[in-house]
Formats: sequence, structure tokens, C-alpha cells
Amino acid sequence: MEHLDRPWLKFYDAEVSPTLDYEKIPLFKYLDRAAHKWPGRKAVVFKNWSVNYARLKTMSEVFAANLRDAGVRKGDRVAVMLPNLPQTIVAVWGALRSGAVVTMTNPLYMETEIIHQFNDADVRVCITLDLLWPKLVRLRDAIPVRKFFVTTIGEGLRFPLNLLYALQARKNRSAPRVPYDGASIIPFKALTQGRKTYTNERVCPDDTALLQYTGGTTGVAKGCVLTHANIGANIQQCQSMMHTLGQRQETFLGVLPYFHIYGFTTCLAWPTSMGATLAPFPRYVPLDVLKGIHKLRPTVFPGAPSLYVSLLQQKDIAKYDLSSIDCCVSGSAPMPVEHMEQFKERAGTAIAEGYGLTEASPVTHFNPIKGVRKPGSIGLPFPDTDAKIVDMEVGGEPLPPGKRGELVIRGPQVMQGYYNRPDATADVLRNGWLYTGDIAYMDEEGYFFIVDRKKDLIISGGYNIYPREIDEVLHTHPKIMEAVSVGIPHDARGEIVKAYVVLQPGESLTRNEVMAFCREKLANYKVPRQVEFRQSLPKTMVGKVLRRALREEEEAKCAKNKGKQPSPDAT
Repeated sequence: MEHLDRPWLKFYDAEVSPTLDYEKIPLFKYLDRAAHKWPGRKAVVFKNWSVNYARLKTMSEVFAANLRDAGVRKGDRVAVMLPNLPQTIVAVWGALRSGAVVTMTNPLYMETEIIHQFNDADVRVCITLDLLWPKLVRLRDAIPVRKFFVTTIGEGLRFPLNLLYALQARKNRSAPRVPYDGASIIPFKALTQGRKTYTNERVCPDDTALLQYTGGTTGVAKGCVLTHANIGANIQQCQSMMHTLGQRQETFLGVLPYFHIYGFTTCLAWPTSMGATLAPFPRYVPLDVLKGIHKLRPTVFPGAPSLYVSLLQQKDIAKYDLSSIDCCVSGSAPMPVEHMEQFKERAGTAIAEGYGLTEASPVTHFNPIKGVRKPGSIGLPFPDTDAKIVDMEVGGEPLPPGKRGELVIRGPQVMQGYYNRPDATADVLRNGWLYTGDIAYMDEEGYFFIVDRKKDLIISGGYNIYPREIDEVLHTHPKIMEAVSVGIPHDARGEIVKAYVVLQPGESLTRNEVMAFCREKLANYKVPRQVEFRQSLPKTMVGKVLRRALREEEEAKCAKNKGKQPSPDAT
């Protein structure tokens, strides 16, 4: 192994070991252990429904047995296409116990995205929601799924809410009629009933647990092969780095979607390993989350910048007690320092930033719990995780502190590769290192700072422009709620900077005012030449702004108006 300077080790909390003795076990063994150590602890709380760990373990064993009876065998792909519900948690643990490879699927996917993922993964069984059936039924001839198990929101509720939900759905005609036939379209309860259980001892830690598809923010989604050992290592790394958690019964706020790897690991798998209570939210409604925090008293809130910012914007936030939250973890996108300070002032809890990506199960960096947290930094590499900055063109040897380049990572949480994509795998996994595509730098003390995505770099008139720097400036304007900058085509300069701005409610700004504000804080070549005001910005489910979508809009406009160069002064 090459020599690598690791200055970050000096800044670990005293309780954190630079290297861990990893326990390699199938993921469902974490549930089994929690059920053995804390059988009576609440494992899941959802509305008026709750279950303890002993019962959740049994439910997963029954689910696994019924999946086996339905023909699922080790290595078969089972898609879990559900929002955050108790059924999602049972389905994940039951499918993993059965020996299946779980493919978490975004319920909001468009038809083309479902067709791509299900065919690419060769999904044969899909566990889904009745509200999604109208979308899926149109695709039956285009996807390889042979059996659909369909649940309802009401199945995650107890009397009388389950009855009220059914009556309301019938009254509003909001619940589609699912043509159950007992053969290919089967009620979800068929997987949860009966006394037969299945305790799988034949799953190996190096077997694939998740075929987790990338978010698709940089092109066609690819399936990351994540083993039980990969995700298990990340669970143990999270626990080591966030060592103050788990000394009591924690409650994790499940706002991040479980179908995203960030939500899967930090809101489902890791909390289960410490016997925490999971509090799932099927969709993000800011006021509902504030009420949930006030009532459920969660102690840990894994989130994303857009979640924290939208909570801050609620007029009645002062009515709700947020003091139970001891740990806020922000990831998936950079969080403007201004918003971090506002949230700490309001909630009394500092947000600790981390970093990860689907290809790494996902977490690789985090700021110390007790030690120095540097604003804007993603923190220090996890135990047993090496990171370095290399030249963006040739890779290779690490660049010195302060120099910008591509962040590359290696560690036990890094994926095995992209499913059935050897060329794409070879492009990102080189000599044991994962090339992230993120531009970053490391300071003298080993703290890492993300500058931008490599593909988001704007080259205008020969200058390299990092859009995140512009975004940070725009977010400091008191009238701006959200903003993002993008490079758009320009005949003379190659690209120019365009800013997309969402204003605070009731505020107004002109393009010239935005540009003048930027000119006070940025070099002239970085100042946006175009400004477009919008009601909202396109985002992924975890709040990451889709710069690619905005760039594609501009490219489509240019193609349509070929030969007509838009004026840089256009608003």
C-alpha cells in the first residue's frame, strides 16, 4: 500500500480509533442483535402504530418465509418501491433475510426511469403501494417483474386511523382499485401473515445486499453493487465517528427517504444497529415535521440543506419545541454557512456536515462530534478511509494541502462496482481508489472542503469558475431564499454564468441588484451575466439541486435558437 500522509488522524476525537476491527455479518443480524439486547424497545413509531424490536424481528422472519414460498431465492432482485412507511422497514429486513438483493426504488420515478432500473437490475418481485399501481400497470409488458405485492397506507396504521383512512380514500376516490389475482398481483399482507418463519444462515457478508442506483444527477442511473460487508462497515464507521450516540435509546427522525442510500444507512440500518426508534415520514411536509419533532422528541435528525432551510422558513416555527434534537447531520449537498448559523440559533443544535456518495454506502467524511468543526468543511475521513486530492486530468499522486483537484477515496465501504458496467466501473475504480468526480481541497490539518462537482465546473473565457462559490455569495443576500449558478453556452466565451434565484416570500429584486451584490464580493469574471427568478428549483428527493436539469434546459434553448446568441443582458 502506498505511503499516504494522514494529518486528519490528529484531529479525531479521543474516543475515535483510526482503525476498526470490523465485524462482518449479514445486515439483518443487526436487527437480530437489537431484538436480543432490547426486545421491548420501540423499534418503529408511525402515527398510532408502533412495534418493539422483538416483534419487528419476528415480522421480518415471517416476511422472509413468505417471500421464499413465493419463489424468491438467494440473489434474486426484489424492488422495494415505497415511501417511508413501517411496511418499508419490514420489507427491507425481510427481503435481506430471505437472501434477496434489495433494489430500493424511488416511488416518484417516471415511467422511463422505472423501466430502465427494473430491466437493468432484472427485478422479478416488486413490493409497492396501491397509489402507484396505475403507473406500474402500464409498464407490465416492459419490465421483467413477475409478482407485485401491493400495500396501502392504512396497513401501517391501527384502529381507528386505518378505518378512517380507508373511508376517506373511498370517499375521495384517491385509492385505485388493484386487481388482486393471488398469482401475480398479491396483497402485501400475504407476506406478513402466518407463523412460518425463515432465519437465513446462508447469507455471507460478501454477498450483495443492495443494488443501489445512483441518483441520476449526472446521467443514466447505474446500479452500485453494495455488499452486506460494505454497508456494515459504514454502520460501524458511523457509530465510531458519532460515538456519543447509542448510550441511551435514540429516536431517529426518518425524513430522508429510505430508498436513497443516505436515508437507508443513516435513518434505517445504522439506527437499528443501536436499538434506536425509527420515526418514518412518508413525505416531507415542513409543518408535519415540526409537529412530529414536538411530539416524538427525536434525538437525531439526519437531513439535507433544503430540509433545514425550509423548516427555518416556517412562520410558526417558534411554537414548536426542537430542543430534543442533540445531533443534526447534513449531507447530500453543501450547506451554506449562513443557513447553518440560522438553524443553530433557532434549534439550539449545531449542524455537523458530512459527505458521502452512493458508491461508498454512502458516508466517507464527517466533522468531529467534540472536536473542531470548520464551517463549510465536510470534515475528516472516516476510520480506515483514505482520501486524497489528485490532478483532475491525470489523477495519480496527491496534491499538496490547499490545492484544488478531484477527491478520491478508498475504504471498506466502497462499492464492488457498477452492475454489468465494466467500463463505467473501470472509470471510477482505479487501483483501489474511488474517483468521486467532486472537486475539493484538503487543508493543513486534514479537513476536506468540497468546491464543486467536476462536471459543474464553468470555464468562461479561459477562467475556471466554481459555481458553489457564487451560490454561497447569493445565499448571503437577505432577500434570497435559494439560488444556484450554472454555466450556459456562449459563442465568444465558451460559457457564461447564469444564476437561478428563488426569493424570500414577499420580497422583490431586480437582475441588476443581484449582479451588483455579487460584484461586491466576487471577481468580475465570476459575476452572473444572466439572472432568472423562479418559484422553485428542480431537486432530487434528498434536496440536491439538479444543475444538470437547468443546464439541459439552456442547451435545449440554444439548440432551438441556433444561430441566435442570447444576450448576456437578458433577465
